[in-house]
Amino acid sequence: MSRSGTAGEFGAQLPSIKMRPPGPASLQLAERLRAVESRNVTFLSPDFPVFWREAAGANVRDADGNVYVDLTAAFGVALAGHRNARVDAALRAQADRLVHGMGDVHPPEAKVELLEGLARVVAPALGWSEPQTILGSSGSEAVEAALKTAQLASARPGVLAFERGYHGLTLGSLAATGRSEFRAPFESRLFAGVARVPFPETSPRGFDAARRTPEAVLAGIDRALYEGVDGHAIGTVLIEPVQARGGVYVLPTEFAEALMERVRDHNLVLIADEIYTGMGRCGAVVASPRVGLEPHVICLGKVLGGGLPISACVAPRAVMEAAWPLSSGEALHTSTFLGHPLACAAGSAMLAQIEEGLVEQAEAVGQRLMQRLCTAIGDEPRIGLRGLGLLVGLELFSSDGEPMAGAGARVAEAVLAEGVLVLPAGDVGSVIEFSPPAVLTEAQEAAAVDAVLHAVRTELSAAPAE
Repeated sequence: MSRSGTAGEFGAQLPSIKMRPPGPASLQLAERLRAVESRNVTFLSPDFPVFWREAAGANVRDADGNVYVDLTAAFGVALAGHRNARVDAALRAQADRLVHGMGDVHPPEAKVELLEGLARVVAPALGWSEPQTILGSSGSEAVEAALKTAQLASARPGVLAFERGYHGLTLGSLAATGRSEFRAPFESRLFAGVARVPFPETSPRGFDAARRTPEAVLAGIDRALYEGVDGHAIGTVLIEPVQARGGVYVLPTEFAEALMERVRDHNLVLIADEIYTGMGRCGAVVASPRVGLEPHVICLGKVLGGGLPISACVAPRAVMEAAWPLSSGEALHTSTFLGHPLACAAGSAMLAQIEEGLVEQAEAVGQRLMQRLCTAIGDEPRIGLRGLGLLVGLELFSSDGEPMAGAGARVAEAVLAEGVLVLPAGDVGSVIEFSPPAVLTEAQEAAAVDAVLHAVRTELSAAPAE
């Protein structure tokens, strides 16, 4: 099998499939991985996955030489493109000087530079005064730091979170994550003081649509704030402006405004989990203002590191100082790799690009992608389309209006053979998620969208009649 795209520089190429994926090299790597990794980590089958060898721009090349157009940006990380030149240069320069430091004892210069950059970029985006940051290495760590900050600041341990929300898999973040299949094996070890309500939708579909209207969700929030949960008064709200892995559900603005009224009335600390949505992904430095949220704490990650593992819990100085005591030599929340010099250098390079037009580029490509999808889909009632900036979700429904469970994974597997990488999303896997690099060319977009929509129509035509 051979399907070759237009020749060109790797990064801007069209799909080029030399052999049906996964090819023999990927299959051999899968067997090697099976022998040495916990069986719970990577899903392995005769048809999935492919193993990556290199990436650039919006392209990935696998171990068999197949070239893919990447509509995932590797879980949304590579907004500025894989192997971004500016990030690469920053890494090489930093590696020549210092690879590891002592982040909370003898900090590296690169840590200070990143923190100053974050304060400079975040302050105008949120109207904050003197933002301060706790760095981490993963999104889960940023959420853990945010939950600790909010508990200390509010003096109330209870948390209000949302169904379908994804905040990480460490014990603190897992307690607030909405996916019950992740929580169930560890329920006895998780904090029980989390009240969970549906994520609101302006036009919900499906058998339980009535409980997901903004009005119904607000009523549930009012009950939770009045009653508390498991004997704990609620002091924190944890929410994503757009539920990315949850299915690309965008928070309705009118709901956000009503939520903020309750936050002010009850003196709550609002945490916006912007691990996926922040740093330009949704056409703004952070997505919260676009949907009407006014957070006290934000969590950042993914795009921030430009491919290096780093995250940040950021809040105004007043919030941080109300929560955390002055260090006496032992920090209450820290880690060995806090402020890792390589990751900080990459983060500073990403912040520079955010300040120089990456946000606007992501918004423009997002509008172009959404218009292409809208035109192609037309008025097909079994397809739902939604998104914000360069984060778009396409959901498949059966003829009776129910989400098609597993359809996203089936489409992702089908288009893999066509040289396109997408991810399924949503609590039943009915959504195809688009979060490509902002360097995606129009030709790459056209080829990839054509492949996805062909697979979508095949999926819909194969669905049994109701």
